[in-house]
Amino acid sequence: EKRTPHKPVTVEHYMTRKLVTFRPDQTMDEVMDVLLARRISGGPVINEKGELCGVISEGDCLKQVVKGKYHNIPTLSGKVSDFMATNVKSINQDLNIFELADMFLDLRLRRFPVLHNGRLVGQISQKDVMKAVIALAK
Repeated sequence: EKRTPHKPVTVEHYMTRKLVTFRPDQTMDEVMDVLLARRISGGPVINEKGELCGVISEGDCLKQVVKGKYHNIPTLSGKVSDFMATNVKSINQDLNIFELADMFLDLRLRRFPVLHNGRLVGQISQKDVMKAVIALAK
């Protein structure tokens, strides 16, 4: 009996491991510099133990800018912890790629932080899922 080899279909095999991350105590001007330099729209915020505490995005940076509008001077000295989103939906690296595709459609998110044993190990985007599906179809 001939068995076809199983192709990997979990998040772990298709996620990005090299992440740009931020710390809760960083200033918002540092975040903006990094987002612009790296051409990314946001990133996970982790504490010193590698645990996910939130996500910071371009939108959060704009909130900081708007806060300073009454003085007509954008102030960027706020801390990441004051502006980051903390109700972050994360997933486990063992999740099936097809279940993840459903979650992307249901939750209308563009990316998920990936955790293993409570620690941030990567991130997966809709684009990563499309790459996975193409790889699996071949």
